[in-house]
Amino acid sequence: MTVRITTLPGGLRIATDRMEGVATVSLGVYVDAGARNEPAAINGVAHFLEHMAFKGTERRSARAIAEEIEAVGGHLNAYTAREQTAYYAKVLKDDVPLGLDILADILQHSTFDPAEFDRERQVILQEIGQAEDTPDDIVFDHFQATAYPGQAMGRPVLGTVETVSELPRRALVDYMRGHYHAPAMVVSAAGAIDHDQLVDMAARAFTAIPSEPAPGVEPGQYAGGDFREERDLEQIHLVVGFPGVSYTDPDHHAMQVLATLLGGGMSSRLFQEIREKRGLVYSIYAFSSSFHDGGIFGVYAGTGEREVKELVPVLCDEVLAIGGRLEPGELARAKAQLRASLLMSRESTSNRAESLAHQLLVHGRAISTEETLARLDAVDADSVARVASRLRAGRPTVAAMGPIGAVEPFERIADRLAA
Repeated sequence: MTVRITTLPGGLRIATDRMEGVATVSLGVYVDAGARNEPAAINGVAHFLEHMAFKGTERRSARAIAEEIEAVGGHLNAYTAREQTAYYAKVLKDDVPLGLDILADILQHSTFDPAEFDRERQVILQEIGQAEDTPDDIVFDHFQATAYPGQAMGRPVLGTVETVSELPRRALVDYMRGHYHAPAMVVSAAGAIDHDQLVDMAARAFTAIPSEPAPGVEPGQYAGGDFREERDLEQIHLVVGFPGVSYTDPDHHAMQVLATLLGGGMSSRLFQEIREKRGLVYSIYAFSSSFHDGGIFGVYAGTGEREVKELVPVLCDEVLAIGGRLEPGELARAKAQLRASLLMSRESTSNRAESLAHQLLVHGRAISTEETLARLDAVDADSVARVASRLRAGRPTVAAMGPIGAVEPFERIADRLAA
């Protein structure tokens, strides 16, 4: 491995993955906190904070932040997820000091200017509106909320119109102070990076981050259930799922293989049976999403009002059949897809920096490509059958939006999946 890791006295971890033959560096600060760390009354605060971090510091205006990074041809961005928030830059190797300085500045010295705060609130409300107008996107928020009802794990990352409209500026300050602690943060870089130089720069730059451990989160309790919303749409957007597995579950890789077998590509069972053979959908796929303490597995399909009557029984049959006999070459193809995806991602500085940070935040250590590939290679037909049985043991979750009158009742779908 080309990975090196140093932990500063306050607990901040500096991780690098040096890549030969590249002239750039992807550099980021990854925080082990996201939407599931929010109280219900301030749902959306983590995402709001991510936006406001770019709106000015004690020594840089919002415009200056943008101009400084773009003056060297760099890129600066961020994202908020349920369990993680990331702030990252991509720069030429000589501009790493600038990139790191900007990241350290926005994470320690943002002013959250009231005028900028009010403007950004309107931007985020527009973002929420855009998501609401994208049914194949927002259906997943409803799916998550139904799987984890009344819990932080089930609330939308963007927040709601109600919570964001009422969110006070003080909530951002308190959230940052409460969760952006050095032991819960990783500075990760990949590319033409010198580890020792980055450690020295980070030690000088990150001096105002609290060093005490960040608070934990409430455990996620999968419940399952049914959500339906009638909308005047051309298609029905349907998600059917089950409780999945955590990142650290021994069956994590087997569940990824199962998702690929079921609906991970054009050779997958769902694509071949439902799209190619029957022509019932344009888009259909399976997914397995993991969290620190659990996960969720599901199938998405976009179908017509007439086609849904045939689609649902066939979809349920394919989910039931996946734990049975595998066709010759089927398992090998699925594993080859995952293997190739992993190896291709290793050619990207951004993917390598993010992956390294994720490994440290979840597992507390770097995991070599060879170890991951070995775990994939170890997945066999018995592993697939085992995780398929685990899926069917849980209560399903169904979310449907569009002209849903012909979608079978939840109890009928649940009975099909329990057969």
